[in-house]
Amino acid sequence: MRGLISTLATVWRIASPYFFSEDRWPGRLLLGAIIVIELGIVAINVLLNQWNARFYNALQDRNWDNFVYELGYFCVLATIFIVVAVYQLYLNQWLQIRWRRWMTRTYLDHWLAGSNHYRMQLLGDAADNPDQRIAEDIKQFIDGGATGIGILPLGLGLLSAVVTLGSFSVILWNLSAVAPLHLFGAVWDIPGYLFWAALLYAILGTALTHLIGRPLVALNFQQQRYEADFRFNLMRVRENSEQIALLEGEAAERDQLLNRFGALVGNWMAIMTRTKRLTFLTAGYGQVASVFPIIVISPAYFAGAVQLGGLTQTASAFGSVQGALSYFVDAYRRIAEWRAVIERLNGFDQSVAAARAVATTPPVIDVERGASGAVTFKDLSVTLPNGVPLVNASDVSIKLGERVLVSGPSGAGKSTLFRALAGVWPFGEGTIVLPKDAKVMILPQRPYFPIAPLVNAVAYPAEPGEIDTARVAEAIAASGLPALAGRIEEEAHWNRMLSLGEQQRLGIARAILATPDYLFLDEATASLDEPSEAAVYQLLAERLPNTTIVSIGHRGTLAAFHRRRLAFTRTGDRYTLQEGNIGTAS
Repeated sequence: MRGLISTLATVWRIASPYFFSEDRWPGRLLLGAIIVIELGIVAINVLLNQWNARFYNALQDRNWDNFVYELGYFCVLATIFIVVAVYQLYLNQWLQIRWRRWMTRTYLDHWLAGSNHYRMQLLGDAADNPDQRIAEDIKQFIDGGATGIGILPLGLGLLSAVVTLGSFSVILWNLSAVAPLHLFGAVWDIPGYLFWAALLYAILGTALTHLIGRPLVALNFQQQRYEADFRFNLMRVRENSEQIALLEGEAAERDQLLNRFGALVGNWMAIMTRTKRLTFLTAGYGQVASVFPIIVISPAYFAGAVQLGGLTQTASAFGSVQGALSYFVDAYRRIAEWRAVIERLNGFDQSVAAARAVATTPPVIDVERGASGAVTFKDLSVTLPNGVPLVNASDVSIKLGERVLVSGPSGAGKSTLFRALAGVWPFGEGTIVLPKDAKVMILPQRPYFPIAPLVNAVAYPAEPGEIDTARVAEAIAASGLPALAGRIEEEAHWNRMLSLGEQQRLGIARAILATPDYLFLDEATASLDEPSEAAVYQLLAERLPNTTIVSIGHRGTLAAFHRRRLAFTRTGDRYTLQEGNIGTAS
């Protein structure tokens, strides 16, 4: 019971914000209309149940006039039912897409806001494969996807079951009085015995279903993780196909992929075994349910206490009550899969909250905007996410217009210091002060380009059309890629098509277009040969004469393009950022 309450609380926490959002009134109106239609369908089913008795009585009595009348009555009810069912589906789908659109935007905002997606990776979050959470789990949460069990179909199904139970229970109770139980030649006056028979049948089926099907919740959760993990690693092979081919690593990749697929298959086999047992129960339960009410009422029919119409009406009403009570039995496996969706979305929410908290819960690195015209590190201590010390920097300033080379051993924390400066690395303490209105840009060793026309990929993250196409083409040509400047409107996966050196040149073109006040280059020219690197730095000096340039690099030739050096020096269990000799860059 505690687990059920916890699950319901989680469902409410995930689902309810939509109905209090900016789209709340359309959502509420659509939901209200769907509920009214669902109640109308139950009412039509009650009328059909009453029609069932009159129609078969007319057949038994060979009453032609009543037979024709009841056929006409049925046609009217059937027409109304068809129209109502069509509009229920239409409004249901309309609500689904509005709700999904709102949840997708909200989850994207939570995931991407303030570099939260990056911190979630650093923390080793439980929300593995966020693409699945946002693209698949939100859809399954709302409409059930292939399972057919989501919050809308499940909620409407439960509403229909409750209303159906109430309506047809009254019918069964009244039929029990009209056709009392005949057994062993005696008449047993048991109030509502038909209802109690349906209730006991449903309780037995529900208990057995829960006992057999309960492990499916955990198994389905694991299956989704294995599926997503296998798909993710297939994508990694595709994205790194060149390196794999050069290393002749196909056999190793194949073995790793098959190992992951083996885990997927093993879990699926466990699902198959458990589903087989559950299907034996549910299939048998459904078959017995089709004849069980007739068996219960047949003694009264053969005793002449009830007509054929009463028999068929009882079977129909019994089936409706038993179906309402057995909703849990029929939907258990799909509900188990849906609970796994809830757990994944809940894990995603918790990971988002944890990543957000780690950026605001002291001790953290504060990145502030100040009146000073320099980037200043004040009592800065950068650590790894687990608290292991990495680098200290105290009272170090970089003034506007300077050319600074940052050097030190690999793994000393140079790139991490840049990440802290960008505000995406909160682990540590102290303060980084940035000039109040200064535009800061960081170019990593491997720049990112969205799959888009080249003009938009280079201008990223500017909006399409924000930077003139001719400017973008000129910057690309100036960076040493005149051939690409002629393909400015071509759309491609540029990170995969171009060499790392070409990507770095495009990164330089991006910096020229952005004209930042402070440009931090994290080995952003490391894949270029020395003459090409010299040409790039000369280009930056010409195009960005007022920009402060801070470079991480290991080549001694870089010293010629900088006037100051900051070196990472080992001090005890960490490195310290100190003034160094510009004559060396090691």
